[in-house]
Amino acid sequence: MIIGNKEFDLTNRTYVMGILNVTPDSFSDGGCWNNLDRALAHAEKMKEEGAAIIDVGGESTRPGYTQISDEEEIERVVPVIEALKKEIDLPISIDTYKSTVADAALSAGADLVNDIWGFLYDEKIAAVTAKYDAACCLSHNREVPVYENLVPDVIGDLTKSAQIALQAGVRKDAIILDPGVGFAKSYEENLTILKHLDEFTRLEYPILLGTSRKSVIGLTLDLPKDQREEGTLVTTVLAAQAHCGFVRVHDVEKNVRAIKMMEAINGVR
Repeated sequence: MIIGNKEFDLTNRTYVMGILNVTPDSFSDGGCWNNLDRALAHAEKMKEEGAAIIDVGGESTRPGYTQISDEEEIERVVPVIEALKKEIDLPISIDTYKSTVADAALSAGADLVNDIWGFLYDEKIAAVTAKYDAACCLSHNREVPVYENLVPDVIGDLTKSAQIALQAGVRKDAIILDPGVGFAKSYEENLTILKHLDEFTRLEYPILLGTSRKSVIGLTLDLPKDQREEGTLVTTVLAAQAHCGFVRVHDVEKNVRAIKMMEAINGVR
């Protein structure tokens, strides 16, 4: 798979997408990196620690978040993306579900659209992604979180998202799917998704797992968001064991180390 100017060996590797929230209110790191110099420094640090992609987000998607205008989101992310493209030789992802924001971000140099609504919220965003020949990560989400059979239902929804992308002209080899841990699922349903990751990695698209510091970890361990690193590492090991292509995390260095150890074990015949 090629994202930006980088090739990804998804048969043998699990790559880390480092989270760069340029927001004042993200659930875990709001206000930490919403200054251009701090954002660039943090992105450089994540690259040094082994991140393969930097995911830039301009609007919090934590539970109960307040939606901001497209213009405000663009003002937050475009200067950061432009600076990252000059300073850091890594693919840049834009974390948005809005077509106008995606268009501005891709025009500024972003290489991937990371949509938590799997191209279902904004009917124009798939065509925008195709226009720039960009990659996409399509996350599972639902307005009404009611399931007859959780894992098959989630797989069915993800397949629908992939079809929307293909019909808009996005290349098949540019599509990543995300089972959407933390979105439209109960605590027990999130655990079920994690237990059955292998069913998702049997699909014909690479899988990204995004669990970093999420409530499923906090509820399990009864820990606040800034103490969920070990729980996140467990899910990262699960992802590598199941041969997911990517994990999206806040703490890059230790997750890269955990993946390296798991890949060494996976590589033994």
